[in-house]
Amino acid sequence: MPSGRGPGIFRLLGLAAVLLILPAISSEACPFCGPVGDSLARRRDSAGYVCIAEAADRARPDASGLLAGSFRVIQVLPDTPGRVDGEPPTLVTARVAAPVEGTAVLFGSAESPVRWTAVAADETLLGHVVTAPAITEPVGERLAWFAARLEHPEPAIADDAFAEFAVAPFPAVREAAAALAARPLATWVADPATDQRRRGFYGLALGVVVAEGSSGGKRLSSAALRAALETAGGDFRAGADGLMAGILVAEGVDGLDWLADRASPDRPVDQRQLLAALRFAREYLTGTIPPARISAVTAELAQSPAVAALAIIDLARAEAWEEVDAVAAWWDAAADDPLIRRAVAGYLVACPSAAAREHLDRIGREDPAALAAARAAADLPLGR
Repeated sequence: MPSGRGPGIFRLLGLAAVLLILPAISSEACPFCGPVGDSLARRRDSAGYVCIAEAADRARPDASGLLAGSFRVIQVLPDTPGRVDGEPPTLVTARVAAPVEGTAVLFGSAESPVRWTAVAADETLLGHVVTAPAITEPVGERLAWFAARLEHPEPAIADDAFAEFAVAPFPAVREAAAALAARPLATWVADPATDQRRRGFYGLALGVVVAEGSSGGKRLSSAALRAALETAGGDFRAGADGLMAGILVAEGVDGLDWLADRASPDRPVDQRQLLAALRFAREYLTGTIPPARISAVTAELAQSPAVAALAIIDLARAEAWEEVDAVAAWWDAAADDPLIRRAVAGYLVACPSAAAREHLDRIGREDPAALAAARAAADLPLGR
């Protein structure tokens, strides 16, 4: 971006507007999976002690209001990567997410004093904790191991496998395509009983498998993704953004055209989720979908008042300056919407073109107080 244009674009977009946008795509995590806790393998490999224990009493709220219970250590697992010298006490107090009866796996921090957490664990889960690949192993290889445990009959193991994929970068998910291909992803995507967060990831994973497969498989799998998106119910439709991203991965420009055609101002939630899928495409799929085409669909979405501010922010992030006239037109159209006006001001100030300066000069002459207010709001640093 040219220097001398004032504050950076992310400041110019404004605190209030930025707080409303969907999370930006991160190369370090699945953008459609929602927040997850640390997986058991990550907790194991960062702990000073990993122990098998037996609950000694019922969990009760501690001084901070969190549940904690007493556990009797039965066995300390040897050779864990973070293992510290010395032996833990035979009786420890550990925080728990829910009351534990019977066996548990304990994780003790490597700090002093040691802080303990516990997870209820039967023999199957204990075996999972012990045998899960170390976090130092290549991510793609680790994901191949966890792929076989997605939708495991023991919920804790299925949750743990999903957590591993949720924090993995997308290129690593691609590396695990062969292992994912052995999973019934299309069935999970179509099943209304599938957890909606997982459904979004399974849609993305199915798109990866389709992209790596034969043309015949592509037609069948793409149909499954489209059908799942059309039948997704509810107002929020959690997971629909992942299904959309899966279609983009599987079909490229054809999938983008289909998604753009079905986007409707009557379904603003769909439009927001499509924007999230478009951010993902700009991050990872420009080898199959031209950035200009992504910007064009984003600009089409910007015509809808419900998502105009979000779409304008995305156009500015992408430096899609060819949309300057369409963005500037929103200034007059959104006189009663300060979020859209902040986004417009941020875009125009960041845009290096003469047309942007002309639009700013015109707005400044016609409505100097409103422009000053929008620019002042857009100049707020993030986090304030």
